[in-house]
Amino acid sequence: MGDLWIELTTNRVIQQKLPEATVETLQMVGLSALVVLAVGLPLGLLLRSLASDGLTPNRTASAVLGFVVNTLRALPFIILAVAVIPVTRAIVGTSLGWEAAVVPLSLGTIPFFARLVETAVRDVAPGKVEAARVMGSTTPKILGAVLVREALPAIVSGFTVTVIALIGYSAMVGAIGAGGLGFLAITYGFQRFDPTVLYTSVVVIVVLVTVVQLVGDAVARRLDHR
Repeated sequence: MGDLWIELTTNRVIQQKLPEATVETLQMVGLSALVVLAVGLPLGLLLRSLASDGLTPNRTASAVLGFVVNTLRALPFIILAVAVIPVTRAIVGTSLGWEAAVVPLSLGTIPFFARLVETAVRDVAPGKVEAARVMGSTTPKILGAVLVREALPAIVSGFTVTVIALIGYSAMVGAIGAGGLGFLAITYGFQRFDPTVLYTSVVVIVVLVTVVQLVGDAVARRLDHR
């Protein structure tokens, strides 16, 4: 244990690069999570609304939108990240760095979160929706005040899972120069045969995942009034 502590405290890569890599991971995951929430939540509500038993059923629109979402979900993330490099360059101006990683991270997890939202709101009791309709509520109001409100604990749990997936994906994009803990582990740990850097990066990622899970579970429990 003492030898391990000495190695951690004397390893120059860990001292100089680990804090920066951790901040980069937090930045790319945090910004991507905001984008996923802003786009994925309304997308999930739209998917539910267009379903045959939804508020505004439309078979054609539902089939087209569902096909697009399912196609994006089916793509392996690392392939998607490479395929959208031209899009990333067009939006960010570069395909390197944590800012560029936000584009593939967002595109890869928006469909995932949208489906989780769709599943969450589908479980809301139909009687509550009908009661809101009888009271004259508009479709947007039903979506926000009834479906989202009633399904909020499940949506928070789904968002927690999505953020954890983002942390995992952020390690993958390190392989294509996105920075963060994944880049540190691959470039300085694996390629330079430094197991201390590699395993330390993994430990930090595990800690981040654990913290996100604990916070997400606590928020979901607080919101659940059943």
